[in-house]
Amino acid sequence: MQVRTPLTVITGSLGSGKTTLLRHILDSIPQKIAILMNEFGEIAIDTKIIQGKNVAMANLGGGCVCCSLLGEFEAAVDEIIETVNPDVIVVETTGVAEPDALVFDIQESLTKVRLDGVVTVVDADAMVRYPSVGHTTRMQIEAADTILLNKVDLVTEEQLQAIEAKLHSYNEVAEILHTQRCQVDPDLLFGIARARLQPEPHHIHQPEFDSFSYKTQATLKRECFEEFADELVEKDVYRAKGFIRFPEQIYLFNYVAGRWELELFEQDATELVFIGRQVKKYQQEIIDQLKRCEQ
Repeated sequence: MQVRTPLTVITGSLGSGKTTLLRHILDSIPQKIAILMNEFGEIAIDTKIIQGKNVAMANLGGGCVCCSLLGEFEAAVDEIIETVNPDVIVVETTGVAEPDALVFDIQESLTKVRLDGVVTVVDADAMVRYPSVGHTTRMQIEAADTILLNKVDLVTEEQLQAIEAKLHSYNEVAEILHTQRCQVDPDLLFGIARARLQPEPHHIHQPEFDSFSYKTQATLKRECFEEFADELVEKDVYRAKGFIRFPEQIYLFNYVAGRWELELFEQDATELVFIGRQVKKYQQEIIDQLKRCEQ
């Protein structure tokens, strides 16, 4: 009898911390891990962040793994088992994915894996600043076996209790773990051995966000770029990520709902992805601002 490879799905809204969690997992556990990533946007930023680790990578680009890429997903899982034979498979969905169709497909169609569990990362700060939970975010919470309530250092204790009450109203059974930068004992994420069966979904997924990208070999002036980043909230940008070349070094840029940070990172050139509702109406204005920051 063939032993099925355990597969864990990591989901959560844009900018909640999914890739940060992956980086932590890769640094923390000794098993051979295969990662399948599904990114929203033309440039596979998250894949580049993870590359270089002792890990097998398969990137499902160009769409949402919850619907249009299911056939490609099944083929990627089969191939990675045959070529790598990993101890664990982790699937990171794009932040706009509704995981119910993916979970159903895993349970019904993938004979070489067993669904170990669904881990949903929730941004505590975003839950306070944007208290209206959208349809996709709600489905991600409802699908979870474990909820990582991330960025708890950015909210008060009273706000934290209100967020937990809201999460429990959507999902009464998932364990809620408080984290900062997704620092969590990996043993709490694996070995869940999910027993629930996912009914076949009947909805049509309509993505809520647009995206566009920007690339350049030029060096950008840091002060100019920081002023630009401070103004993104005015241009319907909810999430931005990528790499910035300043005169002194290249940095990983992470922007979520008005907050942003830079982290030293080895990469070749400036590559950015911008995501938001109707963000394309600001595309030319944003690109023009970036060009003015070029040296």
